[in-house]
Amino acid sequence: MTDYARLLPLAQQAVDLAHDLMRTLQPGALTFKGDRDMASEVDYAIERQVRTHLAAKAPDIGFLGEEYGSSDDASALTWALDPVDGTVNFVHGSPLCAISLGLLHGADAVLGVIDLPFLGTRYHAAKGHGAYANNRRIHASRVTDLTDAVVAIGDYAVGTGASRKNAERLAITEQLTRHVQRIRMHGSAAIDLAWLAHGKIDAFIMLNNKPWDTVAGVAVAREAGALVVDVDGTPHSAHAVATIGGNELLLPPVLTLVQRSLERAAPG
Repeated sequence: MTDYARLLPLAQQAVDLAHDLMRTLQPGALTFKGDRDMASEVDYAIERQVRTHLAAKAPDIGFLGEEYGSSDDASALTWALDPVDGTVNFVHGSPLCAISLGLLHGADAVLGVIDLPFLGTRYHAAKGHGAYANNRRIHASRVTDLTDAVVAIGDYAVGTGASRKNAERLAITEQLTRHVQRIRMHGSAAIDLAWLAHGKIDAFIMLNNKPWDTVAGVAVAREAGALVVDVDGTPHSAHAVATIGGNELLLPPVLTLVQRSLERAAPG
């Protein structure tokens, strides 16, 4: 098996650069990418600096970023970066935002570094080497009953098709209110997946899926013992349409709840 851990020091260096920028720069002017979807000047500054650093140190590895897209390298390995995951939170002064740098081997998440600059926590993992928060080993929750579970959900949809998409999200939310202890919406997939790994939440449901949002978090969550799947129950990959996670006993009822909710919300 490839030892992806050899790339962790490089990933940590890149995230160090991003951390300093997020901690010292103001959001600046906002670029609106669509209906209520935005990027700050810090998003672009971090992505430029991280991309340049990684290209200089590992030119044979491709790069995919939220703001500038793909480097189009024909490489088996690809970095996936969300420079500010939770931009709306960041712009509003909320500490619930993260830098998320992951590594894909093909479509499989194999390494992740997630930094929470305003909460003082950094998560990292490499396939086969466990998951860590501030260099201490972490494990996913052992909760097995939905009634004891804290479940985080992704943001509601904006933009084209938002009404239809939110009918699905509202159907899931309504079912969760009947069965789980509490529901949380943190506004950052990277934080949700890191906290799934750390046992701070017990399950996570997000219906949209972009590699830069999920690669690092999926790598960390899996190394902490969580299972992360697509909406059909197949293992999560860069091609997944949803991100659903939990431990091996809690995930099946969560997945069933999601699937049944989507069936009820389907038109006709």
